Amino acid sequence: MIRAFFQAVALVWLCAGSLVAQELSVLARVDPTRSEISDGWLGKTTIQIGLSQGVPFRVFMLENPARLVVDFKEADWSGLRPAMILPEAGRISAIRFGAFRPGWSRLVADLAEPMIPTEIGMPVDLNSGEALLEIALKKADAETFAGAAGAPVDPTWAAALTQKPPPEPLQPSRFRVALDPGHGGIDPGAERDDAIEKDLMLAFARGLREALVRSDVDVVLTRDEDVFVALETRVAIAHQAQADIFISLHADSLSQGGAKGATVYTLSEEASDAATAHLAARHNRADIIAGADLTGSDDQVAGILLDLARQETEPRSAALAQVLVEGMAKAGGPMNRRPMRQAGFSVLKSADIPSVLIEIGFISSDRDLKNLRDPIWRSVMINAMADAILAWRDQDAARAPLVRQ
Repeated sequence: MIRAFFQAVALVWLCAGSLVAQELSVLARVDPTRSEISDGWLGKTTIQIGLSQGVPFRVFMLENPARLVVDFKEADWSGLRPAMILPEAGRISAIRFGAFRPGWSRLVADLAEPMIPTEIGMPVDLNSGEALLEIALKKADAETFAGAAGAPVDPTWAAALTQKPPPEPLQPSRFRVALDPGHGGIDPGAERDDAIEKDLMLAFARGLREALVRSDVDVVLTRDEDVFVALETRVAIAHQAQADIFISLHADSLSQGGAKGATVYTLSEEASDAATAHLAARHNRADIIAGADLTGSDDQVAGILLDLARQETEPRSAALAQVLVEGMAKAGGPMNRRPMRQAGFSVLKSADIPSVLIEIGFISSDRDLKNLRDPIWRSVMINAMADAILAWRDQDAARAPLVRQ
């Protein structure tokens, strides 16, 4: 009953907002000067988001971990950083925002303690047209929060998040590579100064695609814009495209051991070291970070099935990793001191597509970040990776008759 009440409130406001936004044809800009999150007396917390115009929206909560989620129709968050709205952690410990699905953006607030909304509204100034989303929250016990939590039941919304892009006409005889630019949309990945992992990796993936296409290779990107793509959907896109290999691209931030240098990962139930285990755990939380409702879904980490159809795929993935490491090192790297590692990355769980995850560098390293920003270094590394992929293709084709025997 409690959950139904809060979902009804969210949907009523969505419909009310629709009346305001029907005649609007441009994105609503989020104004950081009128946006803030503050803790008040008696356990009350207030969220205010200033907008250049009213938009449809919906509000709901998720548990495990406790989060407040706000979806906005046609809202532009460009140029904003979480610290502009939440300078210090409080009852809301962290926030993130960005594109979530076509036409919609999302704000996710991590709750340090159970809280539920007591007031939700988006008044619009009749003179300026500016709007202000206001959400007041108060402390609640765990049972009350659990009763109120849960994403609104909307089959079309759920389908849009997991829907694969329409398949392009395939030429079965052509070698096909699935490139997966890490993170995207509301999930920025690692951030340092003005460097954001999701942007760096999308640019790198586009460059690698161009290099491969010039060598007569088909390439599919799991995302070709700044949008959120669920982990499971990334793998599904590779399957739909009938990709011969899957390569996930990242440039993370990792303080453990002063991580630096390119590293290539293959799938394993046990991580090769503690730092890699920590990295995999962070990557596998991407759907949670983006506020996806995983209720009833398979465990993205523990549910990886390593013993299905891997007798052939695992050594092929290892061979791909080895060729990539050799090619990148030959081009000057720099490589990590242990450039080949293993862990349970969710995006590597495909049982029938050789898959690797490449940390091209770590933006927590001054040297790596400088390289990632350098167009000449990126060009050299892109060409080296493209050559390595082609070398693996030829080696794998030569080994195929022996494998079948």
